[in-house]
Amino acid sequence: MPSQFFGLNIAYKGLLASNAALNTTSNNIANVQTTGYSRQQVVQQASDALRVFQTYGCAGAGVDTLAIERVRNEFYDHKFWEANTNYGQFSMKSYYMAQLENYFADDQFTTGFKTIFDRFMVQGLQEILKNAGSTTAKAQFVGYGDNLTDYFNELATNLEKVQKDANDEIKMRVDQINSLAQEIATLNKQINVIELTGSKANELRDRRTLLLDQLSEIVDIETQEIPIVDNNNPDRETGAHRFLVKIGGGQLLLDTGEYNELECVARKSYEKVNQTDIDGLYDVYWKNGDRFNLYNPRLGGALQGLVEMRDGNNGENFTGTVTGTGSKTVTDPDGVTRNHDTVTIQVGKNYLQDLNKCNLSDSGGIINIGNQEFYYDSWSYTCTYDDNGEPVYSYTFVLSNSELNPRHITNDRVGKVASIGTGIAYQGIPYYMSQMNEWVRTFAQKFNDLLNSGYDGYNKRGCNMFTGNRAANSEQYDFPDEFRYDWYYGKTRDEVLQNLKDTFYDQIYADKYMEFWNESYNNADLTPDQDEIDSLAQELEEKYLEANPDKTPGDVTQEQRDEFARQAREQVTNDTINAARKAAGEYAEEQMKDPDVLAQVEQDALDAAEASFDGTSFTMSSTDDSYYRLTAKNFAILSALIQDADLLATRKNASDGVDQYDLLTALGKMATDKSMMSFRGCNAGEFLQCILSDVALNASNANTFCENYRNITTTIDNQRESISGVDEDEEAVNLVKYQNGYNLAAKMVQTLTEIYDRLILQTGV
Repeated sequence: MPSQFFGLNIAYKGLLASNAALNTTSNNIANVQTTGYSRQQVVQQASDALRVFQTYGCAGAGVDTLAIERVRNEFYDHKFWEANTNYGQFSMKSYYMAQLENYFADDQFTTGFKTIFDRFMVQGLQEILKNAGSTTAKAQFVGYGDNLTDYFNELATNLEKVQKDANDEIKMRVDQINSLAQEIATLNKQINVIELTGSKANELRDRRTLLLDQLSEIVDIETQEIPIVDNNNPDRETGAHRFLVKIGGGQLLLDTGEYNELECVARKSYEKVNQTDIDGLYDVYWKNGDRFNLYNPRLGGALQGLVEMRDGNNGENFTGTVTGTGSKTVTDPDGVTRNHDTVTIQVGKNYLQDLNKCNLSDSGGIINIGNQEFYYDSWSYTCTYDDNGEPVYSYTFVLSNSELNPRHITNDRVGKVASIGTGIAYQGIPYYMSQMNEWVRTFAQKFNDLLNSGYDGYNKRGCNMFTGNRAANSEQYDFPDEFRYDWYYGKTRDEVLQNLKDTFYDQIYADKYMEFWNESYNNADLTPDQDEIDSLAQELEEKYLEANPDKTPGDVTQEQRDEFARQAREQVTNDTINAARKAAGEYAEEQMKDPDVLAQVEQDALDAAEASFDGTSFTMSSTDDSYYRLTAKNFAILSALIQDADLLATRKNASDGVDQYDLLTALGKMATDKSMMSFRGCNAGEFLQCILSDVALNASNANTFCENYRNITTTIDNQRESISGVDEDEEAVNLVKYQNGYNLAAKMVQTLTEIYDRLILQTGV
């Protein structure tokens, strides 16, 4: 039989339970505006019944308050983290792509490529065509060309700034990861200390979840919470937990109270991946020295968006197959001659075969050969030919000395895959820089070739207009024919020889033609006829008198007669010279019809072609003055041409007068004729259209996905809040409910007090 005070104990438990529920409700109401706070509730359970050995069996013993727990659905937490990771990635891309759109814009607010290119290739050429012999018109045309080079210089500089901003933000995000990891590790310790006592660390868990929300926007996260059991009694859980956080596709960030710190290490100047990369790009390592994989496709978050913007190369990294190893004697910067290992790698990708498209570093880097990394100092590009005369392309890398490469490369690397950098299937800064370089190199080659085929105002062979400024000094690149890799790319052995022969034939034919022309011209009598001068001077005087009826011959002064004589001499002299030019041209054309002369020109062209190309291979080093050294950043006008615009070639034949402009007409076709210059299947003037299509598509995708994932994140967060958030109306109802429970328990105590008063004080008296 239960004690007479059994009911009072039940009422007391009811008071405690209702009081705990009221306090919890009060706490919920107080935190209604607290970010990350989860609604808490009291977990109650009926007390174990008391066996009373009566017919009714057992008597209820009241209520037990087991715990105060937060209301949380972890499923929504994980879904929120996934969506937030994607939102962080595309928000970064959206931000930086908006900058690129501004840089490539050409509208009423921004003067871009199309406007500048049209001024150069349309307006500038039209002015020269009006007066091809005008030095002023030539200088204006050269000035418009200078504006075009300035455009690419500035655009490349702006893209470098974007790359630097993304690089700096990567470091900032890595620092945030370290800070969040440190705080989460501290919270894990505090949570375990509290929960070892059997209590729930609700507020600390809320804070940890909030930090994980922030971490998920930076990088993809995975969490795992494992109960810690008693080693002596595996069935007993201690209340503590092992909490793991992995980031970036399964890379362990923290394990309960211990976290792995990340650090950013700037690349050295000899560790560049792309030719266009700025110095000091960060690689990320764990504190223990292991590399953190920034290029994991599951990296996620803002960090992945930043990495893809900074390093995105459209999947076009260097890759090939090792075909041989060797050694080469090299004089190092310290002046000491040493043997360096070399490795030859055959490539099959179009963007590596065509050096106009290649963005391989020209200042050294790191090459991965069969999962072994080696430093290299330089490389050379080689085009050889198979038995069928088809081109085969390869690169030979000169590896760095033993200070950077403690081990030698061995023959077992032959046949293995070699690569530099990582192929990132996104169009980031390296991609757009490479596209600009390709256009600049192709345009400069074609434009300079046309100018070199003509003659300038001094009757000399035309010179290059476009060149590149060297980084080390104020000199400019020469781009000699011996390094013209574009003469070999994409052509069979026979096509190369024929093209070279045709090129030399045109040059030798023109030189032979000029030889005959000079022979005739130099032997011509260029002395103007004095009688003709006097006769023309008399005609000029008569015309003057006709134009001035009030004048008589006696009114004409000696100064005027001298001026008429000067004009007459100048005109007769010009007529004499032009007649001699015409006669020289006719003589040269007649002589060039001689079969023996043509046969000699043909033979000389063949000899020159065979001397330039032995039919086996073409090799060019990364340090040679080839068009590969030309980039959007160093694109420039030949300084000599800026100083003297008459060096600009305007005519195809030296025998033509200075007013001839047939070469300029050919130059003008370059803007619209794809057969003269093609860029991605378009003509030269459609460069901006090609690039803007990439920029606009990427920006649109980034904006669309950013908005979509923002909406998804908001929706999931609302669903999460509907479960774990504090609802003011619901808490008001709970307040009344728990108040009534407390009042009833108190009423029960009061009732039992009266019963005990009757029982103790009044019974048996």
